[in-house]
Amino acid sequence: MNILQIENLSKVYGKGETAVKALDNVSFTVKQGEFVVIIGPSGSGKSTLLHMLGGVDRPSSGRVLVNDTDMYSLNETQLAIFRRRQIGLIYQFYNLIPILSVEENITLPMLLDKQKVDPKQLNDITTKLGLSERLGHLPNQLSGGQQQRVSIGRALISNPALMLADEPTGNLDSKNSEEIMELLKMFNKTYKQTLIVITHDERIAMQADRVISIEDGKISKDEVLRP
Repeated sequence: MNILQIENLSKVYGKGETAVKALDNVSFTVKQGEFVVIIGPSGSGKSTLLHMLGGVDRPSSGRVLVNDTDMYSLNETQLAIFRRRQIGLIYQFYNLIPILSVEENITLPMLLDKQKVDPKQLNDITTKLGLSERLGHLPNQLSGGQQQRVSIGRALISNPALMLADEPTGNLDSKNSEEIMELLKMFNKTYKQTLIVITHDERIAMQADRVISIEDGKISKDEVLRP
């Protein structure tokens, strides 16, 4: 079953002679539970693609379907709700709210959506992330690796259709980078959580089920590593 369907996706910034085509007619699908890495050099269009997949920036043309819903056919209010419920985003620099505790940061998407948090699910996620003893801490009381674990918890709490990670280890040392990737892979396998990671790191790419290479806004290669 395809959980994500990208159809002829393009993004152009600017107009006329100064126009820059960041994405050029990109199409692909992702199956439920798949772990896909999108790799490419700086300026290749991979971060622009992530923003399109995450509902953060509207494409110039083309469609993004998540669970058969065309995200960009929704109005801004509908899109914000859909994004909170269906897309879990993990950023390189964590994007935690500094005045909220670990528990509050993790449960924020549910609270914004006026949904009740399942205590069992929260406990299960925080235990697997090694955060059970840190729930009352503020982000500035945590290490970088712990802050990234909080952002993973926040991405998972609403049981999203897609978990998107933008250079999730880019701000971490090698030990923490390995631990974060092992956690992401564990949630991918244990929860059958569909995972898409944007990176320029080939070592991360080699851990995926499938690698999509982007160059100059186009897919240059789409390779299955683990069928």
